[in-house]
Order: sequence, then C-alpha cells, then structure tokens
Amino acid sequence: MSEGARPAATPSDIEAAADALRGVVHRTPLSPSERLSSALGIPVLLKREDQQRCRSFKVRGAYALMSRMSGPERERGVVCASAGNHAQGVAYACAHLRVRGTIYLPSNTPRQKRSRIASFGGEWVEQVIVDGPFDKANALAREAARVSGRLLVHPYDDPRTIAGQGTIGVELVDQMPDDTAAVLVPVGGGGLLAGIATWLHEAAPGVRIIGVEPAGAASMRAAMDAGRPVPLDGVDPFVDGTAVGLAGAVPFEAVMRHVDDVLVVPEGAVCTEMIDLYQSDGVIAEPAGALASAAARMHLGTAEDRARLLGRADGAVVCLVSGGNNDLTRYAEIMERSLRHEGLRHYFLVTFPQQPGALRMFLEDVLSPTDDIVHFEYTKKNNRESGPALVGIDIASREDIEGLRRRMESSPLHVEELEPDSEIFRMLV
Repeated sequence: MSEGARPAATPSDIEAAADALRGVVHRTPLSPSERLSSALGIPVLLKREDQQRCRSFKVRGAYALMSRMSGPERERGVVCASAGNHAQGVAYACAHLRVRGTIYLPSNTPRQKRSRIASFGGEWVEQVIVDGPFDKANALAREAARVSGRLLVHPYDDPRTIAGQGTIGVELVDQMPDDTAAVLVPVGGGGLLAGIATWLHEAAPGVRIIGVEPAGAASMRAAMDAGRPVPLDGVDPFVDGTAVGLAGAVPFEAVMRHVDDVLVVPEGAVCTEMIDLYQSDGVIAEPAGALASAAARMHLGTAEDRARLLGRADGAVVCLVSGGNNDLTRYAEIMERSLRHEGLRHYFLVTFPQQPGALRMFLEDVLSPTDDIVHFEYTKKNNRESGPALVGIDIASREDIEGLRRRMESSPLHVEELEPDSEIFRMLV
C-alpha cells in the first residue's frame, strides 16, 4: 500500500456488507447473451445490475456505507457527489434509513436521473446542480462535508462503498459457470472493479478480472501506466457514469493487486453496443452499462485475442451491465456516434456552383443508389457564384466510402471531407 493510502476493503468487509444488504438489494440474474456468444464463439453472460433497485449497482455501496453510520452521524446527515446513479443509491438509503442528504450533481447528469433521485429520496434529499464535471461536484461535496461535519458518502474512494460494490462478486461466485475465464467490469473511479476483484481474487482465483473504461475518461488506465492516480487533461462526459478524471486512491491499491488488465474502448463502440443490447438482447443499458460487453466484442472477438489477454481461448466470459438509467433524449446522439464509429456516416462540405442542375448532378452522378443524405444545410453567403453546403451521407457498408470519394473527386464540385476529430467538425456537426 502506498504511503498515506487509506485501508482497502477486505473480503470480510464485503461479507459484512452482503449481510447488511440482504433484503435491501436484489440478487440480479446472470443471463446468457445469444448474440455475443454467437459472435465470440464462447459463452458470454450478462450480470444484470440494470435490474437492480434504482437500476444500478450503486445502491449497494451507498446503502452499505450508510448502514454503518453511528447515531450522531445519522443526526448530522450526509453529503455526496454523483453523476446520477450513486445519487439514486444515496437517495434510496436516505429515505429508508431516515437520514437527510445533500447531493451535488454535475451539469451533464441526464434529466431522467435527476427525476429518479427526487423520486427515491423525497423530502430527505436536496439536489445541488454544479456548473461543471463530476470532479468539480466532488470537490464542492468534500468542502460541504468538511464545513458542516456531515458524512461524505463517496461513490468509489471509500472502503465501505467498495465493500458494498464487492457484493456483486459474492453473487457471481454462486452464479458463474465453472469454466469462467474472465469477468469484465466497467470502471469510473474504480470502486466497483476494486470490490469485485477483491472478492474474486480470494474466492475464484483462476478467473481473470478485466476493467473497461471509455477512451475519453480512461483514468484508471492512466493510473496503472503511471503507477499512481494522475489527473487526465480532459474528460469526455458522454459515458457519464464513468466520466471521472482521476482514479480513486483506495480502489487503485486494490486494482494494482488484484486486476489483470484495464481495457479502453471508444465511445462510438459503446454506442453501437448500446443499440445491439437493446435490439437483440432486450437490455436498456446506459453508456457505462454497455462498456463491458463492448470490450468483449472489440478485444475478445477471436481465439487469438482471448489467448493473449486471458491466457486461454475457451471458457465463459461475464460482462457486467452496470446500469440502465438512460435518458431517451440521448438516443439521437447515440445513433450518430455509432454510425460514425462504424464508418457508415460521413460529413462533407460541398461547394455547389450557382447554376441550374448542380444539385441534380450531385444526386445522380456522385451518390450511388444506396447512399442516403441524412443532413443538408445549404447557405449562400456573400459569394454570388457559389454556395457551401454541409452534407451528411449514410452509406450501406464501410467499404462504400472509397467509391463515394472517387466519384466526388472526379466531379466538378469542390468537396472537403470533415474529419471527426477536427475543429471544424466539432463546430459544424
């Protein structure tokens, strides 16, 4: 343990948390995924924490911590910061334990999660919306706890929270097939991964424990590479449940001891997996909930990949669906990111000459019968001879883009393809 680090959760702590949560949380199912099993050629099972009370695993850690509060602590109340799911767990615990709580939420927290926090907490909970990311909300919550003497219910950087999250591992040992090769776990601050890894390291030592982070918030991967938690330069808030810019110090110690690897997947792959989970598996997952199965598709899709990462090509893989609190208003962005990631949606700046037939020529000579215009924003500004248009095009397969590019190059039109990571793309799309 590094100097100054707090004690980590132990297997006995997790066992005690399991006792405290008995009758409070659901024992969630471990369900086979025919889609993923067929794609990978091995059994793939989904641990359905999206079916948990509050539709997320977070209630386990929040309730486990708060159930151990002393009388004076309960009288003073609690404070926490959350991207939404931890807040729902705290709100549920506040109402059931009759403890007053103040919850700091980053401004990107989906409206659906805010409504559910109010529903679970009722009169026992106050929400404070912070103009900024989770890390700013977390700093404000810490300061409020310090000034008021209320207990900080941390979403991941506390051994008691970690012990509560680790109760998933207790269930998995009873549910997993005997030949399970790996368990894939989403990672934000690291409490969930640390708790499950701590239990499985003792109870199922032959099973590989793999964390999964989004590319835009890979703070645990950065910590492992640096040998200590280090702040990220920036965080993509899209996968809001794991949008953490600095891995927790307490979970990091357990991750370094018990976790075999932490994989990173792009947000677009997460979006594609969210859509497939819904359409094929009937699972409504939030972005963080799709991380583990997205990584299974991307990193464990072949026997060679599995042999390299897991030390074996066979055996079942368990993917944790950590939560299902997704705002329906986000699905347009989810579809957009998925199509771009799959190479099926592209954007171009097309300069049309101001003469009859230019647009018809583009439609008939440049586009193929399977190309579909999904966005067309035409603006004639000061130049009377030509006008630029932002054109979004969906193609039938990834390979079709080369033919489309050739037809654009051979046309008399001036066409500029927008790269997704360019500044002009972010400004216009």
